[in-house]
Formats: sequence, C-alpha cells, structure tokens
Amino acid sequence: MSRTWQELLIADHEQTERVFAAVQEPFTSPAGPPADLVARFFDYARNYVDRCHNQKEEQHLFPRLEQRGVSRETGPLAIMLAEHHAARELLDRLEPLVAAWTAGDRSGLEARRATVGDYVTLCSDHYWKENDILFPLAAKTLTAEDAAAVTRGLAETEAAIGPDTHARYAAVADALVAAGGLDDLSGGLDRGVLAAILNTLPVELSFVDENDTVRYFSHERSTKIFPRTRGVIGAKVQNCHPSKSVHVVNQILADFKAGRRDVAEFWIEIGPRFVHIRYWPVRGADGRYLGCLETVQDVAGIRSLTGQRRLLDPA
Repeated sequence: MSRTWQELLIADHEQTERVFAAVQEPFTSPAGPPADLVARFFDYARNYVDRCHNQKEEQHLFPRLEQRGVSRETGPLAIMLAEHHAARELLDRLEPLVAAWTAGDRSGLEARRATVGDYVTLCSDHYWKENDILFPLAAKTLTAEDAAAVTRGLAETEAAIGPDTHARYAAVADALVAAGGLDDLSGGLDRGVLAAILNTLPVELSFVDENDTVRYFSHERSTKIFPRTRGVIGAKVQNCHPSKSVHVVNQILADFKAGRRDVAEFWIEIGPRFVHIRYWPVRGADGRYLGCLETVQDVAGIRSLTGQRRLLDPA
C-alpha cells in the first residue's frame, strides 16, 4: 500500500532526527568528529534536508495550502517558511567551517559545534510543529485530489534531483547513524520501569526466542486470559500447546523464520470475552529473526464501542 504525503514527510523527519541523535556525541566530543563524518553530515543536511525535503514542502504542500486559503504571511505556514529560511542560513554559515575542518583546520571547532547545535535544535523544533500542527491542519484542509497531487509532487522533486535520491540519502543516513552510534530508546529506561510498562499494556505478551524456547511472559502477578506460571520459562513452545495444534505452531514459526509471514492471528469467544490472539516475528535492526511475540487481548469492550468520546469521564 502506497504511503500518503503526510506519512512520507514524517518518515523524512524520523530519519533525520535519528541522524541528529546519532551524531550528537561525536559532534560534542572534545576532539570533535572525524572529518569524513562532518562532510557526510553536511552533505545530508544541505542536499537532502534542505534541497530535497524542504523543497518537497515548498513546491507542493505549501502552495496547495495557499490555494485552499491558508496564508503564507501569517500563522503556521508563515512560521514554517521562516524556519526553512533560518535553517538555510545556518547551513550557509556552516559550509566554510565544514570545508576548513575537512581540510585539516581544527581552529573552528567551537564555532562549528555551536552552529550544528543551533541547526539541530531549530530543525527538531520545526519537525514537531509540522508533525503536530501543520500536517493535521493540512489533512483537514486539502481535498483528496490535492492530497494525491502533493504525493505525486514529492516523488517528482526527488526524481528531479536524481533517480535514486531517496535510496541514496537513506543510505547516507544509515551510515551516519552507524558511525555515530544510536541506542534504542528503551536503553534509557530503568529495567524496572520497562518491566512495569510491559505489565501495564492492555495486552498480554509472551516471547519465544529463535530456538523456539519460551523466554518471557508479562502480567505475571495479574489474572491472565491464558494462565501460566514461571515453570513455562525455558520450555519449548511446542510443549506448551495441545498436540493437535502443534503443527499450526510449527507452520507459523517456519513462516516467520523464512520471512513468508508478518503476522498470524486468531480470535475466539470465551464466555463474555472476545479474545484476539496474534503472533508477530521479532527481528533485529539487521532483519535477523530473534523470535516470536504473542499478544493476547480481550477486545469485547473495543468491539462494542460506538460514536465518539472526546471528554474525560469524572474520576
């Protein structure tokens, strides 16, 4: 299924913010980052963020909004254009500092560090405004024909730069992330907090590793739809199912390991409960199969929802 203009632009933001997070440490280190990292970062910022991503918005999204009555002189659109201009000015200031650094001149370390910091801060704040304010406004304002035209326009901007623009700069972003290093967001959480989050989810979780061994289940101290105890940890998952369903378990796992399936789901009625059971392949950043996650949820209440609720019930 093709992505909408909003999904495509937000994906650009996500990619760029990962780059920002990854290069933060080398750019702020006492010795400064390696010259090749500086050059690749500037190439990405100038040629993808400014000349590709921002132009996709300025050439296609913003004009459509103007046609629908959104002023470029005041309000969100005016702010976005001003911040694009400010980001461009910061890149203009950064360009000679990058050239000097890559030529071996280390005298501009503090100026370069400050300029990169200002640029990252500006862009990060800008992306939040677009994601949470401008894009929802645009989604309500644009017609279906407008939205389709914007989506086509994004591809046209990339194609005008080069036939492989998106893939090429996605690879540059990946290389910057790998060079700078980027921890998963869960790495900053205390282990107890992470466990509490998993146990708070409205779904019960079970995890089976790449060798089909049960390694984890959530909500240990709560009443569960399918009761289980710690004795299951370390057991083969095939031994945790009735013999008549083991062939289904093996088929699901084989499909996950071979990459033939992205989800397997079932639903059953148990008294007043309508239980939705799903199995998901868990893969590492490199795509390697790490195991299978089972999610179990009583969705009877969700199925009965009607209308809308926009206000909080009294506590």
